Amino acid sequence: MGKPTGFLEIERQDRGYEKPQDRLRNWKEFVHPLPQDVLNKQAARCMDCGIPFCHTGCPVNNQIPDFNNLVYRDQWKIALENLQSTNNFPEFTGRVCPAPCEAACTLNIIDTPVTIKTIECAIVDKGWEEGWITPQMSPRGTGKRVAVVGSGPAGLACAQQLARAGHATTVFEKSDRIGGLLRYGIPDFKMEKHLIDRRVAQMEAEGVIFRTNMEIGVSVSVQRLLDDYDVLVMAGGAENPRDLEVSGRELDGIHFAMDFLVQQNKRNAGDDELRAAPTGAISATGKHVVVIGGGDTGSDCVGTSNRHGALSVTQIEVMPRAPEQENKPLTWPDWPMKLRTSSSHEEGCSRDWAIATKEFVGSNGKVEKLRAVRVEWVAGKMVEVAGSEFELKADLVFLAMGFVNPVQKVLDAFGVEKDGRGNIKANTDDYRTNVDKVFAAGDMRRGQSLIVWAIREGRQCARAVDEFLTGSSVLPR
Repeated sequence: MGKPTGFLEIERQDRGYEKPQDRLRNWKEFVHPLPQDVLNKQAARCMDCGIPFCHTGCPVNNQIPDFNNLVYRDQWKIALENLQSTNNFPEFTGRVCPAPCEAACTLNIIDTPVTIKTIECAIVDKGWEEGWITPQMSPRGTGKRVAVVGSGPAGLACAQQLARAGHATTVFEKSDRIGGLLRYGIPDFKMEKHLIDRRVAQMEAEGVIFRTNMEIGVSVSVQRLLDDYDVLVMAGGAENPRDLEVSGRELDGIHFAMDFLVQQNKRNAGDDELRAAPTGAISATGKHVVVIGGGDTGSDCVGTSNRHGALSVTQIEVMPRAPEQENKPLTWPDWPMKLRTSSSHEEGCSRDWAIATKEFVGSNGKVEKLRAVRVEWVAGKMVEVAGSEFELKADLVFLAMGFVNPVQKVLDAFGVEKDGRGNIKANTDDYRTNVDKVFAAGDMRRGQSLIVWAIREGRQCARAVDEFLTGSSVLPR
């Protein structure tokens, strides 16, 4: 334990932001890292609990009290070694993970939790600055070849672990750049893409081969992969967005959220308009924007629209407004349902809850407004409130209501068995599918989830593959 009385003496302090009027001018990250002396004190708040409940909230099994203690004692390099023993990409989770570990922090019962996410991010950022993070090559190869389909966090974590175990690993990605959701689903203002590039460079030095613009089942046959590789890991995302089947859905100006976010990230990467938007550029400049869906993807659409210069941004959600503060004795250490206001909301957004969209209305083929109604939830069922119909001006609508499952044609090409939700059927003991030599991990197996869960599944799947190929494994789960 760093300082026995730290949690009594030190108040929680977290990273600050650039002012909205300044950060809206660009697409760069706008979080201010804490000074090292402040981080030492924040780490001292950790109580090193006999039962560290923060572990129950962390899917990758980070040894949180240990690295907090090391940061308090200014032993940053050892803290980095500890952190990287459980998490391949702390710079990703330290920026975009919602931090379920903090919700599970024992201090959160009666006070504010330890700034675990901030400390994690500071450790890995310092590691890169100091040159401590270098390729970890396997001393010898096994002669086995593995193909990983998908270069999101699950695929990258799986590939890195397998390469370090000595297997010749190739990652196949259908897009033009590596990263999956990390690259094209998360706006640059939340996570800049050079963070991915340097990890890719590290993995290439470790022996991982990357192949872009290769869609398995389209440009490359599944049988070809099965012929050329000893094992095939399916680690793509849950890319089928939830649609809204109401009248007027066909009008121009109504888009899935990811179409908008991917385009902007391509522009930021230097792609021209034609390459960034082969089906037509989507711009929120000078428009009244409505975002349907109250989650992180919807929030990302809000922040992107504001940077475009939208006239107004409104975000609506079908579920009722969550309480400002959770009932901690009832919910702790589980992830609580409470009102969350993101940095994008703070930049300018009107929010409303318990709203159902009835239809889209427009003229000349373009959307101009949406008609909605207020709803109540009675015995788990949605009931419209009589006389509560209203309209919202909408030149541009983004559907950000989550994802239902992976792209089914891809799963069909592999011939894998599916579960009741349309995901690949495989357990978390061996991650094997019903098809010989084919494994599955991440969102393609578990459905839409968090980056930290994808990293966990990629690591665990890598161990299962290593055991399958060699009979045993020293890789951690």
